Amino acid sequence: MQMPLYQAKAEFFRMLGHPVRIRVLELLQHGPVPVRELLKEIEIEPSNLSQQLAVLRRSGIVISMRDGSTVSYALAGGDVAELLRAARRILTELLAGQNELLAELRHTDGSDPAESSAFPPPRSGTAGRSR
Repeated sequence: MQMPLYQAKAEFFRMLGHPVRIRVLELLQHGPVPVRELLKEIEIEPSNLSQQLAVLRRSGIVISMRDGSTVSYALAGGDVAELLRAARRILTELLAGQNELLAELRHTDGSDPAESSAFPPPRSGTAGRSR
């Protein structure tokens, strides 16, 4: 039985769902990058980077190239770079909306206690009592 498209998409996004993998893809957007440069930029253990690169390579999103003793990685296609740009645009819009809400909350006149406090008042009991 073939995997439904929505499940294949979920697997794809799950594969992307690691900060190191996203950072590697960002760094590869402008062309091949040697592993030593990736290590400098990401500042993680070489074994951890190797594991994350292997996941990206197995998925077919990146390719590796060897020139003597230097191994470099590159995006397998331009669509990944476009996906990262789209993600940046979406996040920018979401965060702008949150900033607008935050500004609105800060400019509230404070007449409604439910709107002026993000936290409920402390409950009575042993918490907060001096000993």
